[in-house]
Amino acid sequence: MGDQDSASSLPPSSTALAGNCPNEPVIPASLKFLVTNIKNLLPHPLTTENYPIWRTQILQQFTATGYLSYLTGDNPSPPADQPAAHAAWKLIDSTLISALFSTISPSILPYVITTTSAFEVWSILERRLQSTCRSRVLQLKNKLHNLQMKNSSMQQYLTQVKTRVDSIAASGSKVDPEDIMLYTLNGLPAAYNPFKTFIRNSQTPSDLDSLYSLLCNEEIYINQEHHHNNSTDPSALYATSHNQ
Repeated sequence: MGDQDSASSLPPSSTALAGNCPNEPVIPASLKFLVTNIKNLLPHPLTTENYPIWRTQILQQFTATGYLSYLTGDNPSPPADQPAAHAAWKLIDSTLISALFSTISPSILPYVITTTSAFEVWSILERRLQSTCRSRVLQLKNKLHNLQMKNSSMQQYLTQVKTRVDSIAASGSKVDPEDIMLYTLNGLPAAYNPFKTFIRNSQTPSDLDSLYSLLCNEEIYINQEHHHNNSTDPSALYATSHNQ
């Protein structure tokens, strides 16, 4: 009983040797679970656009199953003069490489296809994709900054704002709510100038949900005013009566 308890408490790298043959390493149950389920847990393969989300998900899964140290380099290969430990480590590390490869898109895979450790895979991806993500974030923030409502409805415009903010978040960055409000107001047409002045001079700070609700109400008011002005415009009335 005591032997069973001590064996079950060993970390995955040690239990890899706990097979029927003491000299033959086997894949631990936790690693089998990770390999079997990783594609279900990460349904979207790694691309240049989703690296931050992919990275977070991989870290979560490797941490939960006890293999994070293989990614971070904190669990290096045992020396060659410890053949049993080295073989167990190599089996686990090679299996982790295969698990990582299964979550990487064909366009990214050539970066790491010749790597020999999970740590090397992780390091290369960080080095290559971190800078790409920073460039993408800058592009997305620039698009958000320059977004204009133009002829869109308010609902369409606010959806465009949200889409850009969500894309920035998916790229591993974020936008301060006050900046989102500023960009949203800046993109409104001239008809909303009185509303923008009111919001900017308001003593009570608004949250995004409140601002969006106020904007939808303001759109209704502006449309009603526009309709009223057209219906009372003498030239419009003349044109209407002349066409009858």
